[in-house]
Amino acid sequence: MGSLSRDDASAHWANHDLGEVVVSAKEISDRVAELGRQITLDYADRPPLLVCVLKGAVNFMGDLMRCIELPVEIDFMAVSSYGAATKTSGVVRIVKDLDLDLTNRDVLIVEDVVDSGLTLNYLRQYLGARSPRTLEVCALLLKEGEQRVVQSLRYVGFTIPAHFVVGYGLDVNEKYRNLDAIVTYVGGA
Repeated sequence: MGSLSRDDASAHWANHDLGEVVVSAKEISDRVAELGRQITLDYADRPPLLVCVLKGAVNFMGDLMRCIELPVEIDFMAVSSYGAATKTSGVVRIVKDLDLDLTNRDVLIVEDVVDSGLTLNYLRQYLGARSPRTLEVCALLLKEGEQRVVQSLRYVGFTIPAHFVVGYGLDVNEKYRNLDAIVTYVGGA
């Protein structure tokens, strides 16, 4: 970890709000490729339906699906548990539901970050009620020691300290999603 540099996030416009780089753009790229290869092997006989949890996982999902060498389908779901805060409220609200039927499908939830686990727990119950054959999770980030609900995650990109982070799809008040690295947020956007 280190200070934000132009090589990591090209974000001189945001340096006053950002702290240390937690995961560099290169580390993300390398790990996403590894996850794609593993998913390709694990789902070789039954390509999964990837469910992107908007908006934070959109960058991750776009890169991940290009690394999966199977004819995957995608759908999108938007949930809110943060509002404008930097800590989850614990109250989950469905903002956009899925368009596709999950019955007897192999479903892989693509999530940006798992911290308390409350949102993901809700999503698993909500989607599980739609009778998928399997329902697994691929999370880019798992925050150490933050889980209030124990989660079984099939794929995890990185385990990180329990800091509020932005970049690579993660935001604060809709800002910083376009950074190519994951960086601690220290400012007051």
